[in-house]
Amino acid sequence: MSENKKIKVAILVGGPSQEHDVSLKSGAQVLEFLDKEIYSPFIVTIGREGEWPISPQKLKSQSDVAFIAMHGTYGEDGQIQSILEEIKLPYTGSNSLTSALAMNKFLLLRLLKHHKFYVPLSFHIHKNDWKNKLHDSFQTMAHYLPLPLVIKPNNQGSSFGITIVKNEKEFKEALQNAFNVSNEVIVQQFIKGREVTCGVLDHGWGRSAYSLLPTEIVPKKSSFFDFDSKYNPEAAYEITPARFPAPLLKHIQETALRIHRLINARGFSRTDMIITPKGEIYVLEINTIPGITKNSLLPKAAKESGIEFNMFLHNLINSAFSKN
Repeated sequence: MSENKKIKVAILVGGPSQEHDVSLKSGAQVLEFLDKEIYSPFIVTIGREGEWPISPQKLKSQSDVAFIAMHGTYGEDGQIQSILEEIKLPYTGSNSLTSALAMNKFLLLRLLKHHKFYVPLSFHIHKNDWKNKLHDSFQTMAHYLPLPLVIKPNNQGSSFGITIVKNEKEFKEALQNAFNVSNEVIVQQFIKGREVTCGVLDHGWGRSAYSLLPTEIVPKKSSFFDFDSKYNPEAAYEITPARFPAPLLKHIQETALRIHRLINARGFSRTDMIITPKGEIYVLEINTIPGITKNSLLPKAAKESGIEFNMFLHNLINSAFSKN
């Protein structure tokens, strides 16, 4: 295939997110493994302040599709998607509305609860409201939720700012930690159980979606799947398929698939869950741009289903051209 007939792919990386450096690694892997017989890829690095090296309109004139390899704020919350929708440049992953919903953990959990999914009981706190009512806040949470509590930013990825607390002193420190990365925090019921995640792929429309084999996550050092466990290959065991009976594995897959379709996700997603000793499935969140390096959870689960990384990327780009 001649160079001018190849599909020109702008790989968008970086951005004003805590996951800026992770995004650079994701983009480098996409660049390396895209089939150069089909694609002509190039990297576009968006700065830590959100500055573009090229205007969106000029980007459109130089590319056929955008591959979003950005995580967290700006890249996963609908902002970059809105820009690409405005210039009418096809892009990988979910649309701006779905991305914004999935990134807002509190709203997502309310939606899932309405649709009869098990979710942790959660409270929402805004930064402007907590400083003068810290003791009252803790007493209220402790009244409704048994200790320990889970504190997390409402709109961040990769487990940034998440803490499990057992008393009021830890509660104060955890809130400050979470408010360092977000103006909104959620306080949650701690669900005891085994952590599992399940990816979903599709061809650009909901009915084509299918679940991959679930992966059980067993942190080696941390009490939960924190940032280090996610990105340090020595910090957690990742077991695919997860070690559950076949009926429960199927139920986990069905749960991930139902949520993917419910929020109108496109291309791919990964839903994180806790399985209680009674076999109840509690949904924690859905990632609309999960890690996309060769060794990330979803691509590895895809490989277990016979989808090699280059084909995984190829399918993701194809889904960008489909009408959702």
